[in-house]
Amino acid sequence: MCRNIRVLNNFEPPATEDEIEAAALQYVRKVSGMTRPSAANQEVFDAAVQAVAAATRELLDALVTNAPPRDREVEAAKAKARAAERYGTRATQD
Repeated sequence: MCRNIRVLNNFEPPATEDEIEAAALQYVRKVSGMTRPSAANQEVFDAAVQAVAAATRELLDALVTNAPPRDREVEAAKAKARAAERYGTRATQD
């Protein structure tokens, strides 16, 4: 799976439309193998992004969980720590 696609379910506040569209764009880029479609493919590429975003919205709205919502800042700190360990850099505070 593409590393740029993030978990969007069970966050407080919920995933934004921008986050859903960014994930859809990354998915379509990965599947199509192109980051910038040609003019001939732009319309179908954009339609695919919108279809994936709509499916993602529908999925997120329908999912049910008993777990408490995750905190975005805590999850971001965990991701930084994993990256620091993986790449041998030190985790920094922003």
